[in-house]
Amino acid sequence: MSVPGHPGHGGRVPEPSPAATRGPVRVVGTGLLGTSIGLALRAHGVDVVLHDPSRTTAVLARDVGAGRLATDDDAPRLVVVAAPPDVTPDVVLAELAAHPDAVVTDVASVKTAVLAELERSGADLTRYVGSHPMAGSERSGPTAARADLFAGRPWVVVGSGESGPQALLAVRDLASDVGATPVMLDARAHDDAVALVSHVPQIAASLVAARLAHADPAALGLAGQGLRDVTRIAASDPGLWTSILAANADAVVPVLEALRSDLDVLLDALRHAAVARDAESVVAGALGAVAATIAAGNAGVSRVPGKHGGVRRDYDVVTVLVPDRPGELARLLAEVGAAGVNLEELQLEHAPSQPVGLASLSVLRGLRDTLERELTDRGWRLAGSSGG
Repeated sequence: MSVPGHPGHGGRVPEPSPAATRGPVRVVGTGLLGTSIGLALRAHGVDVVLHDPSRTTAVLARDVGAGRLATDDDAPRLVVVAAPPDVTPDVVLAELAAHPDAVVTDVASVKTAVLAELERSGADLTRYVGSHPMAGSERSGPTAARADLFAGRPWVVVGSGESGPQALLAVRDLASDVGATPVMLDARAHDDAVALVSHVPQIAASLVAARLAHADPAALGLAGQGLRDVTRIAASDPGLWTSILAANADAVVPVLEALRSDLDVLLDALRHAAVARDAESVVAGALGAVAATIAAGNAGVSRVPGKHGGVRRDYDVVTVLVPDRPGELARLLAEVGAAGVNLEELQLEHAPSQPVGLASLSVLRGLRDTLERELTDRGWRLAGSSGG
């Protein structure tokens, strides 16, 4: 196994690009985020020292290349606390006390509760800066970590109100060095935002997935990509998410209450629509309320940023049958490129009980006919095409 900074198979490892972050950087907590930060910094040659309450977890993070194990002689310039929100304030306090010359940041997904506890404890907030990389995975632990986890993702930087300019710069540099885009927010604005775009979606996915626990296997056999899209994050760690949701309850509850109100309106409309025997007996407004719910979803999803964070665009979609064999998807993508068509988005779904996958290729409007013709000429079978 090769690790960052060491030659692997095939020759020399390229020289790491320079980083603004200067080591040692102490990472406390070597789960998915902490280990990924270590991997990203080590790719730049930054000295990273690792600590975790579980020595086994810390050793595993070291073995995947995220840094070296911490020693008593380390004098870190920057400490990154990657711990669950319920213990983050205590760990930050301990790190501020143990390393009086270091800037300390945390990457917990809740900021208001952490900052409030530090303020109550009389911590040196000039050296503390909260932060939160908007990146993650339903998988957890060091083995799920990736050096490119933060590439192109927002990294929220939350000053304490007393954070010194050098402390703020150190955390902004950290975000940039691991490939993220620093975004400045205050703690309350951050927590309100993540309640809407991260925490409530996790709850919604979990609630939908919970309905599947005792579902008829025949029903599950009909599952398509829509169900997989909605429930993907439902595989997340229950313990971690309990900590996150409890810490951000003040921001999450109002969004859930609004969601419940919308659901009540929809339930009432569906009850009236369902009892109708014919079009004339449908309660006035019932079907309109159902349509309005779906239309409101259309309006909301249209505001989600599209490719490279720009305005969301509509694409043409070409669906191709891909044999479920090694190298076939790679061959398809290569031939899309050879056709001179840029792939905007890709979605892959496996056909039930069939040894093929359905690759939905999103391309710019007007390129569908060209791509269909080029792929057909190259022997690919098309399952259908549509505008997206």
